[in-house]
Amino acid sequence: MIYDYTLTTGTGDELNLADYRGKVILVVNTATGCGFTPQYAPIEQLYKDYHDKGLEILDIPCNQFGGQAPGTDDEIHEFCTVHFNTTFPQMRKADVNGENELPLYTYLKSQKGFAGFDEHPYKALLEKMFAKDDPDWAEKPDIKWNFTKFVIDRKGNVVARFEPTADMDAVESCIKALL
Repeated sequence: MIYDYTLTTGTGDELNLADYRGKVILVVNTATGCGFTPQYAPIEQLYKDYHDKGLEILDIPCNQFGGQAPGTDDEIHEFCTVHFNTTFPQMRKADVNGENELPLYTYLKSQKGFAGFDEHPYKALLEKMFAKDDPDWAEKPDIKWNFTKFVIDRKGNVVARFEPTADMDAVESCIKALL
Protein backbone atom coordinates (compact mmCIF):
# COMPACT_ATOMS: atom_id res chain seq x y z
CA MET A 1 0.00 0.00 0.00
CA ILE A 2 1.16 3.53 -0.77
CA TYR A 3 1.17 4.43 2.92
CA ASP A 4 3.99 1.97 3.60
CA TYR A 5 6.54 4.18 1.83
CA THR A 6 8.67 7.12 2.82
CA LEU A 7 10.47 9.68 0.68
CA THR A 8 13.22 12.16 1.40
CA THR A 9 12.41 15.79 0.75
CA GLY A 10 14.77 18.06 -1.12
CA THR A 11 15.83 19.49 2.24
CA GLY A 12 16.66 16.04 3.61
CA ASP A 13 13.61 15.48 5.82
CA GLU A 14 11.78 12.16 5.84
CA LEU A 15 8.24 12.26 4.47
CA ASN A 16 6.02 9.39 5.55
CA LEU A 17 3.28 8.81 2.98
CA ALA A 18 1.03 7.54 5.78
CA ASP A 19 0.73 11.22 6.72
CA TYR A 20 -1.21 11.66 3.47
CA ARG A 21 -3.87 9.09 4.34
CA GLY A 22 -7.25 10.40 3.20
CA LYS A 23 -5.72 12.68 0.55
CA VAL A 24 -5.63 12.39 -3.23
CA ILE A 25 -1.97 12.24 -4.26
CA LEU A 26 -0.33 13.07 -7.58
CA VAL A 27 3.19 11.62 -7.86
CA VAL A 28 5.26 12.93 -10.77
CA ASN A 29 8.88 12.44 -11.82
CA THR A 30 10.16 15.73 -13.14
CA ALA A 31 13.09 17.34 -14.93
CA THR A 32 14.10 20.96 -15.37
CA GLY A 33 15.53 20.70 -18.89
CA CYS A 34 12.91 18.67 -20.74
CA GLY A 35 10.42 19.46 -23.49
CA PHE A 36 7.74 18.60 -20.91
CA THR A 37 9.16 20.96 -18.24
CA PRO A 38 6.42 23.55 -18.97
CA GLN A 39 4.03 21.04 -17.31
CA TYR A 40 5.24 22.48 -14.01
CA ALA A 41 2.82 25.37 -14.63
CA PRO A 42 -0.41 23.31 -14.88
CA ILE A 43 0.79 21.05 -12.04
CA GLU A 44 1.23 24.11 -9.83
CA GLN A 45 -2.23 25.28 -10.90
CA LEU A 46 -3.68 21.93 -9.83
CA TYR A 47 -2.01 22.38 -6.46
CA LYS A 48 -3.41 25.91 -6.06
CA ASP A 49 -6.90 24.87 -7.15
CA TYR A 50 -7.25 21.60 -5.23
CA HIS A 51 -4.81 21.48 -2.32
CA ASP A 52 -7.42 22.87 0.08
CA LYS A 53 -9.83 20.18 -1.16
CA GLY A 54 -7.39 17.36 -0.33
CA LEU A 55 -4.83 17.14 -3.17
CA GLU A 56 -1.17 16.57 -2.41
CA ILE A 57 1.54 16.65 -5.09
CA LEU A 58 4.85 14.86 -4.75
CA ASP A 59 7.47 16.11 -7.19
CA ILE A 60 10.37 13.68 -7.58
CA PRO A 61 13.12 15.10 -9.79
CA CYS A 62 14.85 12.39 -11.82
CA ASN A 63 17.93 12.61 -14.01
CA GLN A 64 17.51 9.21 -15.73
CA PHE A 65 16.01 10.50 -18.97
CA GLY A 66 18.49 12.34 -21.14
CA GLY A 67 20.25 13.88 -18.14
CA GLN A 68 17.52 16.52 -18.09
CA ALA A 69 17.51 17.12 -14.31
CA PRO A 70 21.09 18.21 -13.69
CA GLY A 71 22.11 20.10 -10.61
CA THR A 72 21.66 19.74 -6.90
CA ASP A 73 18.34 19.48 -5.10
CA ASP A 74 18.70 23.15 -4.12
CA GLU A 75 19.39 24.21 -7.72
CA ILE A 76 16.39 22.24 -9.00
CA HIS A 77 14.15 23.76 -6.32
CA GLU A 78 15.36 27.25 -7.16
CA PHE A 79 14.72 26.69 -10.87
CA CYS A 80 11.16 25.52 -10.19
CA THR A 81 10.29 28.32 -7.82
CA VAL A 82 11.84 31.06 -9.99
CA HIS A 83 10.47 29.88 -13.35
CA PHE A 84 7.17 28.26 -12.34
CA ASN A 85 6.45 29.62 -8.84
CA THR A 86 6.01 26.08 -7.55
CA THR A 87 4.80 25.66 -3.98
CA PHE A 88 4.11 21.90 -3.83
CA PRO A 89 6.57 19.60 -2.01
CA GLN A 90 9.68 18.62 -3.91
CA MET A 91 11.57 15.47 -3.03
CA ARG A 92 15.25 14.64 -3.31
CA LYS A 93 16.35 13.75 -6.83
CA ALA A 94 16.02 9.98 -7.28
CA ASP A 95 15.89 7.10 -9.77
CA VAL A 96 12.50 5.78 -10.88
CA ASN A 97 13.83 2.78 -12.86
CA GLY A 98 16.60 0.26 -12.33
CA GLU A 99 18.44 -1.23 -9.40
CA ASN A 100 18.51 2.08 -7.47
CA GLU A 101 14.88 3.05 -8.11
CA LEU A 102 12.82 4.32 -5.23
CA PRO A 103 10.81 1.48 -3.67
CA LEU A 104 7.74 3.70 -4.13
CA TYR A 105 8.24 3.52 -7.90
CA THR A 106 8.60 -0.26 -7.83
CA TYR A 107 5.18 -0.31 -6.19
CA LEU A 108 3.58 2.31 -8.47
CA LYS A 109 4.70 0.50 -11.62
CA SER A 110 3.39 -2.81 -10.26
CA GLN A 111 -0.03 -1.20 -9.87
CA LYS A 112 -0.20 0.67 -13.19
CA GLY A 113 2.05 -0.36 -16.05
CA PHE A 114 2.73 1.47 -19.27
CA ALA A 115 -0.34 1.54 -21.52
CA GLY A 116 0.96 3.64 -24.40
CA PHE A 117 1.49 7.28 -25.19
CA ASP A 118 -1.37 9.66 -25.89
CA GLU A 119 -1.54 11.61 -29.14
CA HIS A 120 1.03 14.36 -28.82
CA PRO A 121 3.66 16.05 -31.02
CA TYR A 122 6.38 14.02 -29.20
CA LYS A 123 4.63 10.64 -29.44
CA ALA A 124 6.30 9.38 -32.65
CA LEU A 125 9.70 10.67 -31.56
CA LEU A 126 9.48 8.90 -28.20
CA GLU A 127 8.23 5.65 -29.72
CA LYS A 128 10.99 5.64 -32.34
CA MET A 129 13.65 6.38 -29.72
CA PHE A 130 12.55 3.54 -27.43
CA ALA A 131 12.03 1.00 -30.25
CA LYS A 132 15.59 1.59 -31.46
CA ASP A 133 17.03 0.40 -28.13
CA ASP A 134 14.47 -2.23 -27.12
CA PRO A 135 11.86 -3.88 -29.38
CA ASP A 136 9.84 -4.89 -26.27
CA TRP A 137 9.87 -1.44 -24.63
CA ALA A 138 6.09 -0.99 -24.77
CA GLU A 139 5.46 -4.22 -22.84
CA LYS A 140 7.51 -3.13 -19.83
CA PRO A 141 6.05 -1.14 -16.92
CA ASP A 142 9.13 1.09 -16.58
CA ILE A 143 8.77 4.83 -16.48
CA LYS A 144 9.48 5.92 -20.04
CA TRP A 145 10.23 9.62 -19.61
CA ASN A 146 10.01 12.71 -17.43
CA PHE A 147 6.61 13.88 -16.18
CA THR A 148 4.93 10.49 -15.87
CA LYS A 149 2.14 10.93 -13.33
CA PHE A 150 0.41 8.55 -10.93
CA VAL A 151 -2.86 9.43 -9.20
CA ILE A 152 -3.66 7.81 -5.86
CA ASP A 153 -7.14 7.97 -4.34
CA ARG A 154 -8.05 8.81 -0.74
CA LYS A 155 -7.81 5.13 0.24
CA GLY A 156 -4.27 4.76 -1.08
CA ASN A 157 -5.13 2.97 -4.32
CA VAL A 158 -3.18 3.77 -7.48
CA VAL A 159 -6.04 4.59 -9.82
CA ALA A 160 -4.35 6.10 -12.87
CA ARG A 161 -1.07 6.52 -14.69
CA PHE A 162 -0.64 9.36 -17.13
CA GLU A 163 2.31 9.45 -19.48
CA PRO A 164 3.97 12.81 -20.18
CA THR A 165 2.02 12.99 -23.45
CA ALA A 166 -1.32 12.99 -21.63
CA ASP A 167 -3.42 16.12 -21.76
CA MET A 168 -3.27 17.88 -18.41
CA ASP A 169 -7.05 18.36 -18.59
CA ALA A 170 -7.40 14.56 -18.34
CA VAL A 171 -5.17 14.55 -15.27
CA GLU A 172 -7.28 17.31 -13.72
CA SER A 173 -10.54 15.46 -14.50
CA CYS A 174 -9.23 12.34 -12.79
CA ILE A 175 -8.19 14.30 -9.71
CA LYS A 176 -11.48 16.22 -9.54
CA ALA A 177 -13.45 12.96 -9.68
CA LEU A 178 -11.56 11.67 -6.64
CA LEU A 179 -11.80 14.79 -4.46
